[in-house]
Formats: sequence, C-alpha cells, structure tokens
Amino acid sequence: MKFVAIVGSNADISTNRTLLKFMQKHFADQADIEICEIMDLPAFNEPEDRKAPDAVSILAKKVQESDGVIISTPEYDHSIPAALKSALEWLSYSYRPFIDKPVMITGCSHGVLGSSRAQAHLRQILDSPELKARIMPSSEFLVGHSLQAFDASGSLIDQAKVAELEDCFAEFLVFVQMTKELLRQHPNTKAHRQFSWKEGE
Repeated sequence: MKFVAIVGSNADISTNRTLLKFMQKHFADQADIEICEIMDLPAFNEPEDRKAPDAVSILAKKVQESDGVIISTPEYDHSIPAALKSALEWLSYSYRPFIDKPVMITGCSHGVLGSSRAQAHLRQILDSPELKARIMPSSEFLVGHSLQAFDASGSLIDQAKVAELEDCFAEFLVFVQMTKELLRQHPNTKAHRQFSWKEGE
C-alpha cells in the first residue's frame, strides 16, 4: 500500500504534522506513507491560462498514483483551515485526483474536541461533485489537547489512543481494498478528471 498523507495546515509547527509523522513511522511495516505539505501552494485564484501551478500538479500526481489519502486537519473557527480549503479547490479545479480515492480523515487540535467539527466539514467538501472522494465512513480519529499529546520524540503518549489509531488504520486498509474491488466490478466511466465551472466547456 502506498498512501499520501496531507498536512492540513500551513503552519510551521503543527501537531497534525506530528501525528502524520508518527503514523508514517508506526505503520511503516503496513504501508508506505509519504507526507505532503500544502504550505507552498498559493491561495486559489482561477488563472487566466486555466493551468494550475506546478506545485499543484505535483501534489495531484502523487494523489492520483496513491492507493489512498490520509488528511489530518486542525480546527479553526469550527471549520478547516483556509489553506486546506484552497488546496482542495486547486485540486478540484484542475486534475480532480480525488475521484474514487479512498480517504481517511484524522485531526488534532489544542482544544478538547480534537477537530471534530472540522472533520465533519471536510467530509462534506470531499463528498462534493467536484472532488468525489471515497471517505471512510463511521470512523474518525481525534486528538484533543494535542500540545500535550506527544512526547519529545513525536510519539503519542496515551497508549489507549495509539490502540484506537491502530484500529482506525486497520479499518482503512480494509476500506481501501473494498473500494478497489467495488471499482473493479463497477468502474466509474462517467468521471471526467478535467472539469470546468463554465458552461459549454
């Protein structure tokens, strides 16, 4: 299995990045997890030449070639960060790499709720007609009080939380296989990766 893990923040220091790095190391014997940043992506603005920036093209290619995607999002004002929304807008506008792509959502926040509202919002966005991702259902991994959740080496301190994450990741592995089998039997022939919001194009 080869997964892309997207850090849903453009902050230099992020516990969501710490979580994904922990997952990359902890599950190394089960999957190859490549961590991808969005901090270098420009804010979305429809270009005159209709071409996405190179950084968007690179990220889109990695998502397309992966078996699945993990997104870890913080929560800002009960929603996802603007930088993550902008990144998804670039991807939906250009290459549409999330079509039928299995996605696992995780999240860390400094508060007690652990990005629960942001995760719910992210599910709605990924389910939109422009993205059409396959989001793992009935499963969310939340890390509240995330500034105290990791030790100096970047590992989750709470072993019960580690066990919960292991269960979620095991479910995701099964979900990826189930999605592949579903698409093998019922390929989505109507999915067009090139997309325009303008009529007649």
